[in-house]
Amino acid sequence: MEVLLLGIYSFFVWLVFIKLKWLPWNTQTQVTVVIIPIVGLAALILLLNINAPSSSDVRVIKYVVQVIPQVRGRVIEVPAEGNHPMKKGEVLFRIDPTPYELEVKALEAQLAQSEGSAQELREQLKVAKGSTAAVRSQIELTQLRVRQYEVLSRTGAGNRFDLEKAEADLANLQGQLASAIATEARAQAQLAAVVDGDLASVATIKANLAKARWELSQTVMYAPSDGTAINVQLRPGSFVVGMPFAPAMSFVEDEFQVIALYQQNELWRVKPGNEAEIALPTYPGDVIKATVDSIVWAQGQGQLVPSGVVPQTGAAPLPPGRFAVKLTITGRDRERFLAAGAMGHAAIYTDHLAAIHIIRKVILRVGSYTNYLILKLH
Repeated sequence: MEVLLLGIYSFFVWLVFIKLKWLPWNTQTQVTVVIIPIVGLAALILLLNINAPSSSDVRVIKYVVQVIPQVRGRVIEVPAEGNHPMKKGEVLFRIDPTPYELEVKALEAQLAQSEGSAQELREQLKVAKGSTAAVRSQIELTQLRVRQYEVLSRTGAGNRFDLEKAEADLANLQGQLASAIATEARAQAQLAAVVDGDLASVATIKANLAKARWELSQTVMYAPSDGTAINVQLRPGSFVVGMPFAPAMSFVEDEFQVIALYQQNELWRVKPGNEAEIALPTYPGDVIKATVDSIVWAQGQGQLVPSGVVPQTGAAPLPPGRFAVKLTITGRDRERFLAAGAMGHAAIYTDHLAAIHIIRKVILRVGSYTNYLILKLH
């Protein structure tokens, strides 16, 4: 754009001073003709960099999910194909479910047995309560007979042997009552250990069964979102483990974010919502519309790592870092495919001096069309 402006300016200088000779072509006018474009272009560039800042470092970033199974086992199927788009929920790979299915069946059998034992325990408690009540009734009757025999024995109308037999029966019944109470107490104690309405033993087996069923469900790994599995080297027969440092594959989501890196003093007029445009070499001649989402006012130089060492500035100060501006793609361009890692140019148009924004837009479009040029000799 600057070259175009210089060309137009040179044409009018030639027309006024050389062709039509409206003004004399002397030393004074020659100096003036040279100074005007220098000052004008310098002022224009400074104003553009303030009110329509540009960046030659725009990056398309996509989220990469490290696919790590929750369970270990032998891979029996890998439906996912590398570099082929997939929808959320499609199967990536399957792990042999046999050991997990067997574990589920074993716990289901234990649960059935434990629930049967719990029901039997409830029946025992019911029987124990009935026995306790029956023995109490017999004790009351026997105590009445003992009192009657005592009265008869004192008056001489009764037999001493009957009194002693009644007292022995009472002692025997009291022993039976103690045994029945102990049996009832044991059943009560076992039934009192309840978790979420189940006996502790039943609750434990149910928890283990739920875990086993969950592990069985984890033998099938699904695509976490719309995206692409990259560099799929996993094959049937491979053994996978649930370790963070040993992912089975990498999955690149279709969701992306675009950031542009700017020097610190270029952003003092940039605000969220400002219009922006992007030109990527992957789309020569196209300009992608966007808006400023936010400015990431943080970078690594603003952080000190916890350490027992006093911070040092080093032999020379670090060069000032750049700040990232997050851009949101708008309009029809939102559905456009952007490759992860694509880089290009961007311009942000602030709310100031909108009249000169056209110059930045022309510069960006000219640069976009130059992306058609593939400058290599082979």
